[in-house]
Amino acid sequence: MAYDYDLFVIGGGSGGVRAARVAAGGGAKVALAEEDRYGGTCVIRGCVPKKLMVFASTYSAAFEEARDYGWEVSSGPFNWHAFKSKLEDELDRLESVYQRLLDNSGVERFSQRATVKSAHEIELADGTVKSAETILVATGGRPVVPEMPGSELGITSNEIFHLDELPKRMLIIGGGYIACEFAGIMTGLGVEVCQWYRGAQILRGFDDEARGAIADGMRARGVDLHTGTNIMEMKRLGDHDPDMDSAPIGDRAPQALRYDGPRGKAGQIWVKSTTGGEMVFDQVLFATGRMPNTEGLGLARAGVEVGRRGEAVVDAYSRSAVPSIYAIGDVTNRVQLTPVAIREGMAFVDTVFNDTPTAVDHELIPSAVFTQPEFGTVGLTEEEARDQEPIEVYATSFRAMRQAFAGHDERVLMKLIVSQATRRVLGCHIVADGAGEMIQLAGIAVKMGATKEDFDRVCAVHPTMSEELVTMKTPVRTA
Repeated sequence: MAYDYDLFVIGGGSGGVRAARVAAGGGAKVALAEEDRYGGTCVIRGCVPKKLMVFASTYSAAFEEARDYGWEVSSGPFNWHAFKSKLEDELDRLESVYQRLLDNSGVERFSQRATVKSAHEIELADGTVKSAETILVATGGRPVVPEMPGSELGITSNEIFHLDELPKRMLIIGGGYIACEFAGIMTGLGVEVCQWYRGAQILRGFDDEARGAIADGMRARGVDLHTGTNIMEMKRLGDHDPDMDSAPIGDRAPQALRYDGPRGKAGQIWVKSTTGGEMVFDQVLFATGRMPNTEGLGLARAGVEVGRRGEAVVDAYSRSAVPSIYAIGDVTNRVQLTPVAIREGMAFVDTVFNDTPTAVDHELIPSAVFTQPEFGTVGLTEEEARDQEPIEVYATSFRAMRQAFAGHDERVLMKLIVSQATRRVLGCHIVADGAGEMIQLAGIAVKMGATKEDFDRVCAVHPTMSEELVTMKTPVRTA
């Protein structure tokens, strides 16, 4: 049977674009459909704009530190409109880069929604049906908003980059990396931030000691962080709301959540917590998880198995239960990281078009969480490792030279998890400014199977924070 295309990709994010253009570069006839903006979550509403906001948010502390180092510095308030305009220009530029990459590779673009009609058919929003020998689903994920009274008043990470004004007071719901990153960002931009998380500690799934260090650091930098606390309901205040007439919100809130500001004003959002507290905010951000973006995509209709969270179920080669349909990236709910989606896209092309079956290695992937303080991690947590085998833990916590000189109390955490039997470094965890840059290089050593003695043989780079990774000689504990 003759198909319209050798490959049809649904989704114009990092993984889908990479797969499409590499396949087309190898001679395949390729089309790609994107219903929103080219570049996907990472470029348009994720990694890139978030990191630029992280940069912007650090200058307030930098100005203060400059004074501690002898500079006479004056700084005014943050100009959100000036930053937002430049941010939008940058995202437009990056989107055009992605479009050019596709066009220059010979990929036919359809800027509209596409759904899977059958094993070899794709239906576009305008009703056109296209056929392809192979279909690749790369539609990514989307934020989840909990079902509760008034939840429609909140925003998600999709909308936070497009606020008309910065709020004075903001409530962030969630304890994952997105919630914690934006807590630091908004605090640095001058917003009064309160963060509620229902669990006992933020950043579930990461190393416990690192989680504690990050939580302490966030509080020290001004985030009003409360664990064991969740939101029950919320509503927009009117001009004459009776709930606001009797007493200031702070008088009815538990001491830990007491707000000493004025009574709520029309337009603000009133919220009630599971601990009984009532507070008012200008904005509420839900960072309560993400789920695969498969709703209404037609996967089940075509025979693709869909998991409990809506993920496209695939094998090690990203192939679904339907031999002609593959899926990569966040839509598979494997490892939700942009570089992983790109790797999966490359492996897909090797498997399908280069006659080189390639499975992506999802083990020992280094990653960074751009909290403030920053977190870099690769390998097993202490908790995971000790459940697997006897281990040694090497760890140190100290004030870095830069902060110590300025009289600041921020602490750095460096931690190695080592197998007692093989001496391999099973995990490396860094809580420090610049941890993301450090963990990329440490990740190479861990991925290669370096032992603790390999680390010990490396001469320290002095004076740096990272030299502690190769100077820790005695374990702080065994397990």
